[in-house]
Amino acid sequence: MDRNLIIIILSFLSLNIIAQSKMRKVDELINKTDPGWPIVEEMIKSAKNKIEVLPIDPSKAEDVLFKTQVTTRSPMGAIVYTTGGILVDDGWIRILGSGNAKLTRTLPDWNKGKSFKEFGEVPPFLLVADDAIGGFFILNGGGLGEDLGKIYYFAPDNLEYEPLDITYTEFLNFCFNNDLDQFYKDNRWKNWQKEVSELDGNIVYNFYPYLWTKEGKDINKNSRKAISVEEQYNLNIDFRKQLGLQ
Repeated sequence: MDRNLIIIILSFLSLNIIAQSKMRKVDELINKTDPGWPIVEEMIKSAKNKIEVLPIDPSKAEDVLFKTQVTTRSPMGAIVYTTGGILVDDGWIRILGSGNAKLTRTLPDWNKGKSFKEFGEVPPFLLVADDAIGGFFILNGGGLGEDLGKIYYFAPDNLEYEPLDITYTEFLNFCFNNDLDQFYKDNRWKNWQKEVSELDGNIVYNFYPYLWTKEGKDINKNSRKAISVEEQYNLNIDFRKQLGLQ
């Protein structure tokens, strides 16, 4: 089994203990002997897609890591502790870290109220990244299926949780090296790069007709407006309920 998948699974399982006792101190989460950041850094250096690592705010990093309760030995913990987040393809995909002026959402604060109520609780899933069209990448903690530690895509064009059958580390490789034009086939409009590159990391495009409708399948014919990612996430959840998918 992939080493980083084992780390993620153990992190989820350890939250059961944390929830019943106390959250681990920051010093216990910072791994100095076998840190995960060099692995992520090498992946970034060899990436085929455009990557922007957002600078960290040192005053926030430890607090965000503490709230996340994931060791820096894992790529997720390393990203949270070392970066303000990572932007892929001119900001089309936003990988959550500890927050930055371009992407003020932190991984734990963004998940609070969605995947858990209080820090330290066992999360059935974690929202780890999202994209400019209102799609969300989710790490399964058991709430989405039996494939613990695998990534799902909450797709805006069908409102389904699509299993990608990849770990968090493999998801990073997907972002850095995959043919994203192919993955987002029919969901990128003409000259999208300029608009998306100017988009705040907390804002997404909302389309009408909705992408999940028959009328909304030609994205170049749809109208679009910028709304908060929070509003879009809530809309997606509400539509699932209305359509009987939830």
